[in-house]
Amino acid sequence: MMLYPAMKDLLAQVPSRYMLVNVVAQRARQIASEAEKTGVPLDDKSVSIAIREVAEGKVIPQADED
Repeated sequence: MMLYPAMKDLLAQVPSRYMLVNVVAQRARQIASEAEKTGVPLDDKSVSIAIREVAEGKVIPQADED
């Protein structure tokens, strides 16, 4: 089974798998929240949309400032 986008493409945008999970989860929550507020149904799952956005470089991971 081929996954799209490939993990290597995702890791080119985000330095680690752990950070990738956090970035995708946060963006997926934002997408779901925006869709709920506007009442617009999503064609794909929010996680799928978030993963595509990361692969395309539309989502930039933010470093935690402690």
